[in-house]
Amino acid sequence: MPKTSTESRAWIAEAIRRVDADANRSADTHLHVLPIPVPGIELYLKDESVHPTGSLKHRLARSLFLYALCNGWIHGGSTVIEASSGSTAVSEAYFARLVGLPFVAVMPASTSPEKIALIEFYGGRCHLVDDPGTVYDVARELADKCGGHYMDQFTYAERATDWRGNNNIAESIFEQLSAEPHPCPSLIVVGAGTGGTSATIGRFVRYRRFNTRIVVADPENSAFYGGWESDSSDVTTDKPSRIEGIGRMRIEGSFVGGVIDDMVRVPDAASIAAMRWVSGILGRPVGGSTGTNIWASLQKIGEMREAGESGSVVTLLCDGGERYANTYYDDTWLAERGIDVTPYAAALAEFDRTGTLPRV
Repeated sequence: MPKTSTESRAWIAEAIRRVDADANRSADTHLHVLPIPVPGIELYLKDESVHPTGSLKHRLARSLFLYALCNGWIHGGSTVIEASSGSTAVSEAYFARLVGLPFVAVMPASTSPEKIALIEFYGGRCHLVDDPGTVYDVARELADKCGGHYMDQFTYAERATDWRGNNNIAESIFEQLSAEPHPCPSLIVVGAGTGGTSATIGRFVRYRRFNTRIVVADPENSAFYGGWESDSSDVTTDKPSRIEGIGRMRIEGSFVGGVIDDMVRVPDAASIAAMRWVSGILGRPVGGSTGTNIWASLQKIGEMREAGESGSVVTLLCDGGERYANTYYDDTWLAERGIDVTPYAAALAEFDRTGTLPRV
């Protein structure tokens, strides 16, 4: 491997300064109280949609760029390439433009047009593939051909973020809860795309010795639930997740099952019904993965209530719903895919009335 030249080292230093400066300009994300009719239990939403690129993946992209820069993997002449279903690519395109590098996102052809438009808005180029299972190999091949760097979020997400603190998402959650009725949450509920967020939060709560359980909400067609349940890393599925940003057809290298206390399988129709339900409460649209988190959170809150437990539950508002106007918010799109949200919407209406989420 060639040594880093003085000129290259100077470029890397300036690139790191720009990425750090972006972090300094971005205020911490909000922690909202979501009103629920369950006495003694509070539900909070960590609003990651307010990042400059509009999603939780802004944190991941910043960490991945810093990791690659500090490792000397990207330099002033690099093309950055990523395999992504959308939001990570949006955020990486932003950071690539920030440091003056070209960016290519390899993604399934089914990715929402809104996300494709955002990637292109930040100067990225989209390389669409028909078979979602090939995105990894295609991204690697493109990087080899152009002498660029394959960022590989699915391998490096769990190690690029400093899980011990340094203003990561876990540290932020606990600081923001410090003046709340239950400052140490009973549960933190997250989805898994790379597994990086659950790994960061799970390691943090163990390192700080908090008595907080980590729950991962997994959508249909995802391998994570089956892999965690069977303690196996070779579980695969034959269909991609329909909830963008979470769920994978294989167990990704950055998924750390050992830090997870429980998992909940969430039907896609429940995710979308919960997405619409919470959008009505907040007065603004949220994305499908937020709905997955909410449905799983309400199920776990039901278990807490049955056990006579009080406490707080924190989950994530991953991104805004504007990106899904032509998919999850389109009834025709849902009908064409056989997704019936009616029974889950009725269950949520019952929860509003009684504080109990019926089984569907």
